[in-house]
Amino acid sequence: MKLGFIGVGKMGSALLEGVLLAGLCKPEQIFVHDAYQPAVDNCVKKNAVVAAGSNEALVENSETVLLCVKPQDALSTIEGFTKGGGEQRLLISIAAGTTIKDLELASQNKHRVVRVMPNTPALIGKGASAFALGKTATSEDAKTVSQILKSVGLAIEVKEPQLDAVTGLSGSGPAYIFTVIEALADGGVREGLSKPVALQLAAQTVAGAADLVLQTGDHPSVLRDNVTSPGGTTIAGLAQLEKQGLRSALIEAVRAATERSRELGGG
Repeated sequence: MKLGFIGVGKMGSALLEGVLLAGLCKPEQIFVHDAYQPAVDNCVKKNAVVAAGSNEALVENSETVLLCVKPQDALSTIEGFTKGGGEQRLLISIAAGTTIKDLELASQNKHRVVRVMPNTPALIGKGASAFALGKTATSEDAKTVSQILKSVGLAIEVKEPQLDAVTGLSGSGPAYIFTVIEALADGGVREGLSKPVALQLAAQTVAGAADLVLQTGDHPSVLRDNVTSPGGTTIAGLAQLEKQGLRSALIEAVRAATERSRELGGG
């Protein structure tokens, strides 16, 4: 599989390195281009991939193209390399808020489009990504996209209208959890722990709790009940979380981010 990465910033580089680590491609099968030349130079030096002289050259040499540019640059970038002609390609876009319809129109309905919503934990191989197929994308394309995304974490196929909810939940979700970790650590500091100790304990507690859900397959409520003794410390803390509205705040955060995603996408 020959892959082209237009944009090798943090997310583009994370996906590229995940692909290499998973053995999906050899370095010489990956072509990169970025408007910021130092990013290309660094990527080539680090990963021994091939620098393309232009987006057009990259698309010509690739079977699958990952568009990893800023949302405001996505459509003009596609229009630019589509003008040059060439054969149909699988085009994977991670541009937030840019719809499949707009991506397909920018490509003159020439390329098979898949829209992806990744999240920042992909940078350490712990991503939670969702993708939606365009009207001409195939089941084989879905397998290809899934392979690429699974190289940096979880990958789930959804219908495009659901990508707004994905954005509100997993796309923006890391920021919510960073806030939770910070608040837990501050609580520890208030009760006498040093900030470094409190932060390590808070972060590891969140990571461990998440892994417990994923590895056991048990519902969070079951796992919560397992550590909640009658009249104990945990139920005292949980009572305060309910009183202060943590559950409601998180639900409303997902809702607000989802609505904002719909606004940005024009839907």
